[in-house]
Amino acid sequence: MLEAQQKAPDFQSVNQYDQPVSLSDYLGKKNVVLYFYPKDDTPGCTIEANEFTQKASEFAEYDTVVIGVSKDNCESHRAFIDKFGLKVDLLADTSGELCESYGVWREREKNGVKSMAIFRSTFIIDKQGNLADVEYGVNPEGHAQAVLEKVKKL
Repeated sequence: MLEAQQKAPDFQSVNQYDQPVSLSDYLGKKNVVLYFYPKDDTPGCTIEANEFTQKASEFAEYDTVVIGVSKDNCESHRAFIDKFGLKVDLLADTSGELCESYGVWREREKNGVKSMAIFRSTFIIDKQGNLADVEYGVNPEGHAQAVLEKVKKL
């Protein structure tokens, strides 16, 4: 598991428009809230994405971009964004490489069945590329506001 004050793992993936996005795009310019969620258009993921969208302009005031990550493809991300009017980029980590590098791809047990899934987690990366905050096992309700409060202290 990653910890605060470590260098954030570099990443490059494609967003909903199949355009490359990497951590280096933001170094020296913006803080990055990188949040991992299990699946587009599911209850908890929708709550989280909507709350980050509602706070998008406030994050921007603090030189911060919010980026969601799941293993869904670009087409799924576009449909999710269009359905809810989301204002965050969503990265399509279809290979799972980004999830692995941030330690969020884990075994879980649901109804007695073990499977691999994304462990809902959020990372605040400062402009220097360091992990300012690491939170594994996030509860989606009220999470965007809690993250915003941490960003305000950067």
